[in-house]
Formats: sequence, structure tokens, C-alpha cells
Amino acid sequence: MTSPEIHNSEQTHRRANSIDLFVGAGGLAISTEQAGFRTVAAVDLNADAIASLRASQQAGILVSDGGGRRYLEGTRIVSADVARVTGRDLRPAGAPHNWRPDLLTGGPPCQPFSSAGRQRGLDDPRGGLLLEFVRLAADVRPRYVLFENVRGLLTQKGPDGRPGQVLELVQASFEEIGYAVRFGVLNAADYGAAQRRVRLYMIGTPDHHLPEFPAPTHSRTADLSQGLKPWVTLGELMAGQAEPDAADVVRPSPARASELAKLVPGTGLRTGGVVEYQRPSGHWGYKQDCFLADPAVPSRTIRAAATPDWWRLSDGSLRRLTWRECAGLQGFPPEWQFVGTTTSRFRQIGNAVCVPIGRAVASAIADALARGRARTPPPSAPWPPEFARRIAYTAMEERVNGPSRRQRRRVR
Repeated sequence: MTSPEIHNSEQTHRRANSIDLFVGAGGLAISTEQAGFRTVAAVDLNADAIASLRASQQAGILVSDGGGRRYLEGTRIVSADVARVTGRDLRPAGAPHNWRPDLLTGGPPCQPFSSAGRQRGLDDPRGGLLLEFVRLAADVRPRYVLFENVRGLLTQKGPDGRPGQVLELVQASFEEIGYAVRFGVLNAADYGAAQRRVRLYMIGTPDHHLPEFPAPTHSRTADLSQGLKPWVTLGELMAGQAEPDAADVVRPSPARASELAKLVPGTGLRTGGVVEYQRPSGHWGYKQDCFLADPAVPSRTIRAAATPDWWRLSDGSLRRLTWRECAGLQGFPPEWQFVGTTTSRFRQIGNAVCVPIGRAVASAIADALARGRARTPPPSAPWPPEFARRIAYTAMEERVNGPSRRQRRRVR
């Protein structure tokens, strides 16, 4: 992709730039650079993530279709707590005091809002990092902000215990500093990823055109009349992966292998059901570490855990997906460097933004940026209708099943 270039009264001819907060191993930075942005600064606190970024930077990995550009070329990699970072720490050396980045991106830690965590939201100290993102946006005044988080943020309860209130607070916080915002829930599989990863995205701007989210390019059922390709399957991605290193291969114990052998792809070993008012026979799910991957569809969401799904080989034996294969499902270039223990590598990969969807959203922002400033500041976009439905369902479900669920009575 050709790099977006700015031509307006504010700026001279130049390449668009970005700053990445909570950068982790670099999934969103890779996305924006594939969309043509140049990353001027990237911030994270995790030592292994910072080491992975620096190793990848030193490796000089070429950006695909980047005209010879290399990932993180000239990027200042900052190892720091975002809560202690100021706008001055993010500006390029020698930049004037009124310098503005074109794009500020970030995915604050998702665990406070994730269904896989305790969902403590803003009560979790990590949840407050959302507000640090807002603070830095107010400080450096980017032309656009791009925010990514788990879908659970949509229905997260706020201080009054009302589902959806945290998202209202996020929007109000950005509007208070002059940013109009648009929210959307997007599935990475709809944009060419071999992974069904559904996440919440927000685009914001104070003075430019507020773009729509990009239209899907793929679908579960291909619709050629609409120009949609079929989803990319896990089997298709695995066919292009290199043979894994023996040290990365994890096989089940004989007892677990016997249990897994009974499964058909796309199913797993069930958890013990929790008794709920509407589900007296038990509300159950699949054990996160005992699911057999289905090669005929995109993978399930890659998690930040060293227990990915099991993969059945042609001889019938089983092994887990490796960390390198999970990185491929997230869209990391094959040459990307990961530093740390195996557990740390899985965590870095699982916490990253999936590159194909990140690139699609960043490209929409790049197109809007090239249009220059809007004649009048845009208003925030209304929430999609599905948001109201999800929030209403969450409130209803909590009223009905919440009291019985909190008793934690399991089916015997």
C-alpha cells in the first residue's frame, strides 16, 4: 500500500505518522505501518514486549508492499508506565511545541473488561489506563485516535451498576476534550484473518472527517455478487506454516489424549455446569485448554495463554497450536521476533491486535486523513443498533440469572 501523504494548509508534503500506546509486541503498529503510517513512538511497560519490539526493529523486516520501508524504522521505543508518560515524551526530537501526530493508537489492557477475566472494569487499576489514553490524547492532540478493546467493554457496568455505562464514560471523556467518536464491533475473520476475533473499535477526531468503519471483504458464506470472499480457514493458514520446532510442540498426556480422541473438530471437553434460574440443568461451556480446532473455519480467538486449541494431525495424533502458529493467526510477519519464555510469547501474541482488521481500520483513517480538515468539527456517530440490543440483553440476563449464578452451585 502506498503511504498516505498529507497535502493541506497545515502541513508540508510528508508521510503520515502515528504514536502507539500499550504497543505490546506490535500488532497495531504493524497494522498502521502496513496502512502507510510511520510509527514515531511506541510505549509499553512489559519488558519482554519491549525486547520483542527492539529485536524486530533491529531485524529490519520489510513492510509488505511498503516500497522498501522497514517496520519500526526510526521508531522511538519507550519502556515506561503510560500513566507516567507526557506528551513531551512522545514528540519527536526537535519538534515544535505545537507538533501533532496524525494518529494516536492504543488498546489499554483488556483483562478488566474481558469475559475471560473477572470483569472488574474501572474498579481494576488497569481499567483506569483507559483514562490515561484520554489524557495523552488531550496532551498531544492527534488528528485521529484509534482505540481497540474487547467486546465486553460494550456491556461493562459503570459506577451505577448499569451495563453500557463504561462505554458512555469513554465517549464522554473523549467528547470533553473535543473529539467526536464512532464505535463499532468488528470480526477479524470478515477482513481476511483466519481467526474469529470480535473486538470493539473506536475512531475519534476533533477537526477532520470521521470515517465509517471499512466494509467487510470476507464472509462466512461467500457472496460473490457483493464482492465478498469466503472466510480464510484455519486449515488454509496452517497449510502455509513452516514445520514447527520440536521444542515448541506440546502433546497431550495419554489420559487427555483418550478424552480428546472422542471429540469432533470444533468441540471441546465441557466444564461443569453452573445452575442458573433459566438453566436449571447447568450453564456450561468448553474448557479453555481442551478444545479441538476445526480446520474448516477460522480459528477461535487466540488468547493470552499458553494453552491454545488442539490440532489433529493427518495420522490422528494431537498437538497444541504453537506460539508461532498463533502469531500467524494474529497476522504477525513470519520474521517477527518474540522475546521471553513460551508463556510470555503466548501472552504477547494473544494480547495483540489482529493485523488484518487493524490494517483495514487504519487504512480507512488514512483515506480520511488525506481529505484534510473538515469545514466544521464533526459530531459523534450514533451507536450501532446492535449495541442497544446487547446492553438490554445483558441487563435482562443479569436480573434473571445473576442471583442464582452468584451462588455458584454446580450440576452434580
